Amino acid sequence: MKLDAKIPEGSLDQKWTQYKSRVPLVSPANKRKLEVIVVGSGLAGASAAASLGELGYQVKCFTFHDSPRRAHSIAAQGGINAAKNYMNDGDSVYRLFYDTIKGGDYRAREANVYRLAEVSNAIIDQAVAQGVPFAREYGGLLENRSFGGVQVSRTFYARGQTGQQLLIGAYQALSRQISLGTVKMYNRHEMLDLVVVDGKARGIIARNLITGAVERYAAHCVVLATGGYGNVFYLSTNAMGCNATAIWKAVRNGAFLGNPCFTQIHPTCIPVSGDYQSKLTLMSESLRNDGRVWVPARKEDAEAIRRRQKSANDIPEDQRDYFLERRYPAFGNLVPRDVASRAAKVECDKGLGVSPTGLAVFLDFGAAIRRYGKSKASVAGKAQPDEATIEKLGREVIAEKYGNLFEMYEKITGENPYNTPMMIYPAVHYTMGGLWVDYNLETNIPGLFAIGEANFSDHGANRLGASALMQGLADGYFVLPYTIGHFLSGEIRTPAIDPASPQFEEAEQKCKMRIEQLLQTRGHQSVESFHRKLGKIMWDHCGMSRNLQGLQSAREAIRNLRSEFWKDVFVPGRADEFNPELEKAGRVADFLELGELMVVDAMHRNESCGGHFREEHQTGEGETLRDDQQFNYVAAWAWPDLDREPELTREPLNYEYVKIATRSYK
Repeated sequence: MKLDAKIPEGSLDQKWTQYKSRVPLVSPANKRKLEVIVVGSGLAGASAAASLGELGYQVKCFTFHDSPRRAHSIAAQGGINAAKNYMNDGDSVYRLFYDTIKGGDYRAREANVYRLAEVSNAIIDQAVAQGVPFAREYGGLLENRSFGGVQVSRTFYARGQTGQQLLIGAYQALSRQISLGTVKMYNRHEMLDLVVVDGKARGIIARNLITGAVERYAAHCVVLATGGYGNVFYLSTNAMGCNATAIWKAVRNGAFLGNPCFTQIHPTCIPVSGDYQSKLTLMSESLRNDGRVWVPARKEDAEAIRRRQKSANDIPEDQRDYFLERRYPAFGNLVPRDVASRAAKVECDKGLGVSPTGLAVFLDFGAAIRRYGKSKASVAGKAQPDEATIEKLGREVIAEKYGNLFEMYEKITGENPYNTPMMIYPAVHYTMGGLWVDYNLETNIPGLFAIGEANFSDHGANRLGASALMQGLADGYFVLPYTIGHFLSGEIRTPAIDPASPQFEEAEQKCKMRIEQLLQTRGHQSVESFHRKLGKIMWDHCGMSRNLQGLQSAREAIRNLRSEFWKDVFVPGRADEFNPELEKAGRVADFLELGELMVVDAMHRNESCGGHFREEHQTGEGETLRDDQQFNYVAAWAWPDLDREPELTREPLNYEYVKIATRSYK
């Protein structure tokens, strides 16, 4: 099968403009007759549901949370990118586009990425109009800071809670549409299956998580805005409820999953502290603006720190290795996430790790505190301030910029990062892979759209920091409201979809049978134990680095674990009640299938690019070694039948405006 990305004709900077002027439209009167299901209420889902409701469509929005405000988008701390060039430092739409393509190691689709950069500025205007309290500089203009992989400051932020503030803005817009009656909200409902009628996505089967009722919901099209699948690794920065069920049910119904092995490892995470930890906590990438990453230059000092015989402050400056600054002088501590993560792993593999487990490096704010302290003292007219004054004033500046992040770190670790450097180590964070979509954000199943982290389209093999919020809001506010009309313009004569049709009946019965199978297994092992085992397999063999032998053993291990799950899992309670263990069981069952496809994709891609680091394919300096002759394409996998091998379809990536080059941050 040949994949048609439906990329418009014309020059790169005119594709989206010309598309909008030519896309088929749906009249206001006809919009009122058309129903849209939006699954997910994070930044992508809430903005899409609100925008579609504002346009006049009849929208049904689903979330498994008790409120849309609980969506995991609130966890995004550091900021959101836009090419406004407020800092007058050379930024532009093209530079944002280029940085994103390069940061993704030349494995993203040009047209989609340029459109993302192009609409980024409108997102900031929209958010400001909603009252999002972005940081401002002394003149009253919006403040910017830098994130990894760029040499300009383009990240807008609201201290360390940008995602939360943006979600409140989107929630306001959504709430307005709910009150007007254009959006009907279904809280505490989880999608269990996709319903396809005559080849088109026409609805979903959902479970009411309070009553346990399995219910049918029909619409003219379905939008999935359900986030990524990082929790397949068990330990990740994702909330424990984050899951892949919605997109995986789409795959089981024939949708393609694009580049499933492209997983982002975030370098700035609080290290694992024990065997019974259930999730990891992210320290915002914004901290790398002022924090310097280092390990002791001498192994004996690292060993002494691990034994708690020395502290970071006992290591003099000339005996510290600021390895990111040493290896990547042009970008220093702000190299992209995949580069910083692998560099930290290299140092820890040398025995230079500084936590009791040996899996941590330091993130040090000492130099920044002194720099800010001297500057603030100068402003106050103190020409020769003493060290205590410098320290006090510098801490005040750091607290203003990152105070809530420092408080969170201290509450979790018990250590004060103002006094001693933070310890950080890479962890699973974001997934660049997702449902394959074309330029319209439509999957290969007509009428099924995927937006935000649920699709693959904008980040290639590695996402630059602060681009997740940008993509989610771009898709929901500014892209989908246009592109969904391309499909719905052909549905204006289609009557309301009947949820009593045989396809809905069949899908509902399939869901009920699966629930009964989970409850009736009555084995001896908890769902959690299976999830933990799967996560270890995935992290060890398909995590920060991969090799063919490890991937082959991982696939066999996942298959065996999946077989064991269906024979020996124990799920307490009943189906017709509030049953969190049953919810978790269904999600882990899906992870056990998705994990295998991730491994298959990683085995297939015999190259290293971005977050996909195959140990057999690296440069002499330990950097990624792409194979552009063989693998310059999107790997789109179909796997509707688990008894057969997954089928691969390739979408070639044609770079007309960017010259493919070896990525360098030196």
